[in-house]
Amino acid sequence: MKKTLFSLEKTTIQYNGHAILSDISLSIEEGSKIALVGQSGAGKSTLLTQLYEASNRDVALVPQELGLVRNLSVFHNIYMGRLNRHGAFYNILNLIKPTQKELTNVRPVAEKLGLVDKLFAPVQELSGGQQQRTAVGRAIFKGSPVFFGDEPVSAVDEHQSHTVLSTIMKSHKTVILSMHDVKLALHYSDRVIGLKNGVKVLDESTRGMKTSDLDDLYQE
Repeated sequence: MKKTLFSLEKTTIQYNGHAILSDISLSIEEGSKIALVGQSGAGKSTLLTQLYEASNRDVALVPQELGLVRNLSVFHNIYMGRLNRHGAFYNILNLIKPTQKELTNVRPVAEKLGLVDKLFAPVQELSGGQQQRTAVGRAIFKGSPVFFGDEPVSAVDEHQSHTVLSTIMKSHKTVILSMHDVKLALHYSDRVIGLKNGVKVLDESTRGMKTSDLDDLYQE
């Protein structure tokens, strides 16, 4: 029997008297690859945040706002995924001049995401898609078994989307993604949770599912 990692029971979240999520119950087992889908404002990001904040597990997160240090390089931002593994002196040393050991550790992640030629470029000089891939690289480098991503490929093109999502799936045992592209969501997940107006209206396996099966989520 699979181990349950995350669960919510009749959870409702309100903001300024308005329900963002209403009466949400679900459980997520270890090894799941889950896509949260629905219109903008349906509650996908709120649900992802609620699951993340309720977790006491080692989870890697790519938030929509990315949380990068813009005046530091791609190397440094990816390296930050493992700051908690080292002492302050070691981290400062790598901030001043990266050690060969950490360059060797970070480079393969950058290569997988097509960022190796930008390894020492300041993040503020990168395109939106490159910045998003840097945030994904930081999360992957953390080495957590669980990955949460809030629209982690929204700023990259179709080819790059496949590269990024494939890398995420191969690097983590359990993945939960908020997705706006339903075609990608169905391709890379084994379970889809559909939200509409803050209510869970769909929770099914993606096996045999077509994008048209999700049309109701996007109709008023």
